[in-house]
Amino acid sequence: MTRALRKARHGAVLTFVLAGLMCGTFTVRLPALADRLHLPESAVGLTLLSWGIGALLTMQLMRVVLARIGSRGVLRAAAPLCAASLVLVAFAPSFPVLALAAALFGMAFGAVDVGMNAQGSAVERAYGRPVMSGMHAGWCVGAISAGLVGTAAIALGLSLTAHILVVALLSVPAALALSRMHLPDPAPEAGEAGRSSSRPRRRLPGVVYLLGAVTFAGFMAEGVVADWNGLYLMDTLHASEAVAALGYPVFEAGMLLARLAGDRLRGRYGARGLIMFSGAATALAFLAVIAAPVTMAAVAGLFFIGLSVATISPMALSLAGTATREPGPAIAQASAMGYAGLLLGPVVIGFLSSAASLRVAMGVAVVLGVVIAVAARLLPASRTEIVPLPVRPAREETDEEVRLRAAA
Repeated sequence: MTRALRKARHGAVLTFVLAGLMCGTFTVRLPALADRLHLPESAVGLTLLSWGIGALLTMQLMRVVLARIGSRGVLRAAAPLCAASLVLVAFAPSFPVLALAAALFGMAFGAVDVGMNAQGSAVERAYGRPVMSGMHAGWCVGAISAGLVGTAAIALGLSLTAHILVVALLSVPAALALSRMHLPDPAPEAGEAGRSSSRPRRRLPGVVYLLGAVTFAGFMAEGVVADWNGLYLMDTLHASEAVAALGYPVFEAGMLLARLAGDRLRGRYGARGLIMFSGAATALAFLAVIAAPVTMAAVAGLFFIGLSVATISPMALSLAGTATREPGPAIAQASAMGYAGLLLGPVVIGFLSSAASLRVAMGVAVVLGVVIAVAARLLPASRTEIVPLPVRPAREETDEEVRLRAAA
């Protein structure tokens, strides 16, 4: 293992942390933005929808962009733009401007999300062993840090605009520094480079779409907790607001612990078996929360949901990255399908909650867990192992960096 490879792994993990911090800051301060602009809940929902659609559109474009400039080039441009668009959110004077700023932030964040997962896949394949789950643990660290920083900013009396501006201004130089640590993506196989520029984009292997379906179900299950756990604890189990606020941090803590151990578990039991187990465990954990008679039992159940669902999307995206020689386009497709689950989840749960009850609506997540387990069983065993790939020679990249610095 070379020093450059260890450096690239650290850079990838820290990129996940930075992305979690920026996205978490947007989420944490959105209620304050809504209060400042006197927005109803429907407007907040439309703001989140604008963010999600922006991310989804960019992720589809990344199939082409990543094939041309690679994950490092994407992250070098998209991460600073993500921070800049966060500033636009902070200064939004009205709902239309906020919705537009949220869409721009979503577009930049969508590029960052796909880019960092493609970079993680490149590092993982250079290592020749699972490391993706640990990188996604960095996301949890960033999201938790955003909550803690937001709480501290409120306690110190820092204005909403000042808080977001500080996070954005610190994120720009951090993103630029991290871009120097990233690996180039795997080079195309002999003969493919010439064909890729002259022929139309090839259809991705079917297994990528199967893994996209797993990512869709995993993201949607995560979204059920993120969007509805507070209302479930307060309205269904009659918890106080303070107790209900514990639900999401407890869920994130479970996710963090599982992702820290996920790579070792995958190495021992294999990706296919671990996804099957995680899907079944997710279904059982949601059943426990739905059937919980008291608040604290449900809060404890949220911790186990976090443990169960945490490794599903990292493993699915990792496997998508190994389905083709160039991981970027496959990861872009699987990520786009996953974010479609995040967008669809609130709509489905909200509709069923209105038609029946929130307790019944959360049963959708039980079905999602079963779907994940069944889909994992359909994965071909030959597609669930990491195929080591050599890192592109450093001399080529050094020349490119010299030209970029001269241009700057």
